[in-house]
Amino acid sequence: MQNPLPEECFKRECKSILHFAFRMLHSPELHLWRIDLAAAAANLDALGQTLSPDERARAGRLIAPLARARFVAGRGALRAALARYVGEEAAALRFRYGPTGKPRLDGPRGDLISFNLAHSHDLALLAVSSRARVGVDVELVGDADHAAIAAGFFAPDERHALAALPPAQRREAFYRCWVCKEAFVKARGDGLSLALDRFAVSVTPGVPAALQRVDGDPDEVGRWQLIELAPAEGFVAALCVERPATGEATPTPRLVLRPSSCASYEERV
Repeated sequence: MQNPLPEECFKRECKSILHFAFRMLHSPELHLWRIDLAAAAANLDALGQTLSPDERARAGRLIAPLARARFVAGRGALRAALARYVGEEAAALRFRYGPTGKPRLDGPRGDLISFNLAHSHDLALLAVSSRARVGVDVELVGDADHAAIAAGFFAPDERHALAALPPAQRREAFYRCWVCKEAFVKARGDGLSLALDRFAVSVTPGVPAALQRVDGDPDEVGRWQLIELAPAEGFVAALCVERPATGEATPTPRLVLRPSSCASYEERV
């Protein structure tokens, strides 16, 4: 049975990220960074200086100070991490955006890596891949009206599977299903163009995370791998990565904890 990657996987001995960044760019590896936005906020001024004018403008439009601080911390940490992979200053990075708003690095090295950032409260996850599209999502398990949300957005088979669970299991199962669906949509880069009820993922606790069907495109099921994560107490998360073409090696997840120096990695066992 596939178990969620536990929080302990993020707590191994740290080593330099530079060697493994080089390795990732020359082999099919996948890195996952966990970012403490509250800790990053201690360096908010420095992180803010690395943002582009449009990013600073976006931050300025956020009225709530906490939301603004989390945005600056998240974008600044994203730049700091990506700068390590491409050998540039964080402030020098430029992004281009797809039709649905998914960012990629601009410039000659922009096609070397695919990345995706997600955050919930003070926790952010950054997935970086060298050869495959990738998506990640994280949520704090809270008090959302899961029955109403599932009724409005989940596929019929997901709703039925959720309703069949004991009441005590439904809330966490809902959040697990939600992050898997969001990670898949983000990996594809479809944004809102792919309705959440047009595809289904596994819902039942103990069943490995998996894409079960996509309306109108049965080949999609074999094209993507879902991985459940348990990045911190009270949070659920999921990673979606594009499977390699026939004959290529499967990316190896390497879980990375980003400290304030942005210079360490942690390897999954």
